[in-house]
Amino acid sequence: MALQCGIVGLPNVGKSTLFNALTAGKALAANYPFATKDPNVGVITVPDKRLDKLTEFVQPKSVVPTVIEIVDIAGLIKGASKGEGLGNQFLANIRETNAICHVVRCFDNDQVIHVDGSVDPVRDKDIIDTELIFKDLETLDKRLEKINKAAKTGNKDAVATAELGKRLKAHMEDAKPARSFAQDEKEEAFVKDLMLLTSKPILYVCNVDENSVKNGNKYTEAFKAAVADEKAEVILVCANIEAEIIQLDDPEEKEMFLEEMGLTEPGVNRLIFACYTLLDLITYFTAGEKEVRAWTIVRGTKAPGAAGVIHTDFERGFIRAEVIGYDDYETYKSEAAVKEAGKFKVQGKDYTVADGDVMHFLFNV
Repeated sequence: MALQCGIVGLPNVGKSTLFNALTAGKALAANYPFATKDPNVGVITVPDKRLDKLTEFVQPKSVVPTVIEIVDIAGLIKGASKGEGLGNQFLANIRETNAICHVVRCFDNDQVIHVDGSVDPVRDKDIIDTELIFKDLETLDKRLEKINKAAKTGNKDAVATAELGKRLKAHMEDAKPARSFAQDEKEEAFVKDLMLLTSKPILYVCNVDENSVKNGNKYTEAFKAAVADEKAEVILVCANIEAEIIQLDDPEEKEMFLEEMGLTEPGVNRLIFACYTLLDLITYFTAGEKEVRAWTIVRGTKAPGAAGVIHTDFERGFIRAEVIGYDDYETYKSEAAVKEAGKFKVQGKDYTVADGDVMHFLFNV
C-alpha cells in the first residue's frame, strides 16, 4: 500500500541518520541545516516473527515480507508557515503523508550544531507545532470564508458548520493540534475533509546518546511530561547506534552488539512497529509452496478488500475466503492438520480480517 509515515523535526536532530538506519538507505546525513532539501522516500520491511514461523512450516520457494513507506522530510525552522527556510516545501511534503514521526534531539554534543543554539526538545516540539498550527489556521480561515457566506443566507447546515469551524479555530488558537479537538462522528467528517496537518496521528522519537537509550535522561523526562496529555507514544532511540547496527550483516555479530548495548532488539524495530500501529495497519498472510507472503491492510478491512490488495480482480470477483487463524497454524503446523482439527474456516464478504489470518481467496471474473 502507499501509506506513508513522515519523519519530521528541526534541522540536525538526527532525522536522516534515523532514516538511513530504518531503510538502509543513503540519505545525506550532514552536520549543517537543510542537509535534506528534498524528501527521501524509503521502503521499510516490517519485521514479523509470524512470517518466519510460517516459512518454517511451509518451506516455500520464496518469502515476501510486508512493508511501509517512510519519508525523510526537510528540517523546519521558525517562520516555516510564512515560507522561511524550506517551509513551503516542508509543509507540502508533510501534507502528503498519513502520519507523523516527530524526532526531537535529546543529547548533548558540541560538535553537532543546533539551529537554536541549545538542546531543548520541548521548545523544539513547540516550534514545529506552532508552525503547523499556523498553516492549519490559514487553511481553516479560507474554508470558513465560504461557509460563513452560506451561513448568512440562513442555510442551517452552513450555520452548524460555521459554529463547528469557530470552535475548531478557538481550539487551535489555544496552541492545540486539531487531533486533540473533541468531535462527534458527523463533525469528524468536516475536520477530516480539511486535511489539516495537525490532524495526522503522531509518534514522538527522542534521539538520545548511547548511555540514555534504555532509561532516558533529563531531556526525555521533560519531554514526556510535556506531551503527557497527548496520549502519543514516545520512543527512545539512539540514531548513531542504529546506524552502526545496520552495517552489521552477520546476525550473531548483530546480536552480540545489542547485548553489549544492553538491548534486546534494534530501536528501529520498535519504531517500525509503532509506525505500523500509528497508521492503524494489520498484517494477513498467504501461504503456499510457491510463496509465503505478508500483506498490509487497514484494521477493519473486510475480506473482499483484503483480497483486492493482492489484485483488483480478487475483490471484484470475490466468492469466499478460506481462513486459518495464525495461532491455529502455529499449533498444528500445517494446513492439513488444521483442517483435520476442525479449525479451518470459510468466510464470506462480511468477514472482518483479523491480524495474523492466513488466507486463501476464491474468486471468479
